[in-house]
Amino acid sequence: MRSIRHLFFGIIVCLFLAPISFGTQESNLTISAQDEIAQDIALAPCDNNKRLDAVKALFARMGASAEQVTVERLDDVDNVVIRKPGKSTETLVIGAHYDKTPNGCGAIDNWTGIVTIAHIYRSLKDVPLQKSLTFIAFGKEENGLLGSKAWVKHIKKEETGQYCAMINIDSLGMAAPQVLENLSSKTLVNRTTELAKRMNLAFTKVNIQGAGADSESFIAKKFPALTISAITNGWGTVLHTSNDTAAKVNPASVYLGYRLALALIVELNGPPCGVSRNEARMK
Repeated sequence: MRSIRHLFFGIIVCLFLAPISFGTQESNLTISAQDEIAQDIALAPCDNNKRLDAVKALFARMGASAEQVTVERLDDVDNVVIRKPGKSTETLVIGAHYDKTPNGCGAIDNWTGIVTIAHIYRSLKDVPLQKSLTFIAFGKEENGLLGSKAWVKHIKKEETGQYCAMINIDSLGMAAPQVLENLSSKTLVNRTTELAKRMNLAFTKVNIQGAGADSESFIAKKFPALTISAITNGWGTVLHTSNDTAAKVNPASVYLGYRLALALIVELNGPPCGVSRNEARMK
């Protein structure tokens, strides 16, 4: 049964996924291959105490220097941060949490998210962008979104206008990409839905009542935010259990989530962020 799912996703990837247009920037762009993503998923650390160092090592393999990969401790939480300056100080945050629950290896939840944002960094690190990018691997998400709450709490008042949007990746690897609609800003949900349609990408919007994600911390502070996921109705038998291992991850699902998030970030790089910020305040 698992091999049939892999074949299905492989057909989607090979035949239906439209290319991303980057205009004159394409020569600097690196698109990761599905096999490369699969190799990094297989390295998911099962020990929570080893995950922070594993995140640093992964971004180093993606081309970030030791000076670029910083650990910023806020309110007793360690977040791993990598910044890519753009032409302006307007900023897009690309986030995923690196911690896991005591059970299992946290491969789907949420090493898939960490691998995805690391490969997005690799894709864009040499591309000149209008907006600045801040990649954040949040700590202690499973303890109540503590890493992302600490981050938004410590944003200086004079810097709030620079935050255009936050794209959060949480738990890919079980299905086609989806947005968690109840944990995302409406304007970003609509934009992502339209983008997925243009990319010929299988895509859904879901509501998981009682679930939490780091996008919530940003929405609470009136920043536009979105969570991209890829889980099935049977997620409760895998996530937060001993079944959450690398063997359960469908790499094609992660690859599709990576391509969608990458395309969304490129689109958001273009226009000024004032409009989306004002819409978020009115929500």
